[in-house]
Amino acid sequence: MKEIMGITDVLCQALQQKSHDILNVIHLVPVAKKLIQKLRDDNWDKLLDDVVSFSKKFEIDIIDLSACYIEGRCRNQRNHITVAHHYHFDIFNATIDFQLQELNCRFGERAVKLLTLSSALDPKDSYKSFKIDDICSLAKNYVKNWQR
Repeated sequence: MKEIMGITDVLCQALQQKSHDILNVIHLVPVAKKLIQKLRDDNWDKLLDDVVSFSKKFEIDIIDLSACYIEGRCRNQRNHITVAHHYHFDIFNATIDFQLQELNCRFGERAVKLLTLSSALDPKDSYKSFKIDDICSLAKNYVKNWQR
């Protein structure tokens, strides 16, 4: 969770800054998604090594990761699920997948397009970002959604 929150914290901080240009902040979204996906794909072994190292340092017993995972008190379970599999896929990957899903929901293609188009209305720097094509697209989207 610390790693995930570290990645998304940069995005959250940027979104809360009133001085940031929304286009610059929007470019942070795919970067955050890519970093979280990289964490999911590449960092399980590093996390496991860190946990084992921490456990050894503080003389904490380490459970047998190759043992069958038993959920709660129920003994009638699938025998092929190991403790390592449970922690890797049911906890680690599921947590990361949830975070990616949240980013995709909040910053979907339509939302990013709307924010990008609306930046054309920014009066900063004497309407430096003013683009008539973007304003027309924004108006068309507004009319289309309003008619629904």
